[in-house]
Amino acid sequence: MKREIIKTNDGSTTIHLPEWDESYHSKHGAIQEAYHVFIKNGLSLFEGQSIAVLEIGFGTGLNCFITYLESKKNNQTIDYVGVEAYPVTLDEAMMMNYANEINANENNLFRQLHECHWDHENVLSDTFTLTKRKQFFQDIKDVAAYDLIYFDAFGFRVQPELWSEDIFAAMFKALKPNGVLVTYACRTSIKKAMFSAGFSVEKLPGAPGKREMLRATKAV
Repeated sequence: MKREIIKTNDGSTTIHLPEWDESYHSKHGAIQEAYHVFIKNGLSLFEGQSIAVLEIGFGTGLNCFITYLESKKNNQTIDYVGVEAYPVTLDEAMMMNYANEINANENNLFRQLHECHWDHENVLSDTFTLTKRKQFFQDIKDVAAYDLIYFDAFGFRVQPELWSEDIFAAMFKALKPNGVLVTYACRTSIKKAMFSAGFSVEKLPGAPGKREMLRATKAV
């Protein structure tokens, strides 16, 4: 499937799939969406804690990159696992302008995210490890392994099967007690699928350009 690089409204880049008219990030702003959904409404809940994070849809590496920057700023230990069935190429990744847009002097680190080995734990710093798994989401079998899940799959419109009760049941199993899942999406059918899988679900204000998002908790 053809992939092209586009600039979003906050100046940051993303990858667009013309055949689906779908992008890896919000056209309203890739960076601002990532910070709003995954940092403000996810990672910030675990400030000062050593945690394990699972990302559903590693994609361009943006969510991993900003999580690394936050861990460095807060001296927070994070074990990060990113699942991706169709990895982007190194050339595509290096066309992303995230380090410059965030004013982070970490271009080499961003490159390392994409050059490091798949299906292997990579130590990026004293407080951050990254394991990239080339895997279909339907094949995730982890049990009580993560404190936080970034659910960043392609949208329901193009891949509704990734937003099913079965997928969220697997996410529920993968989380530790009181673990949290955050996603940019907020559709009634998705909320119902989360409820059916056992989650407590709340609507939150969405990133710029989107009215709402969802946060689901494995309450015990």
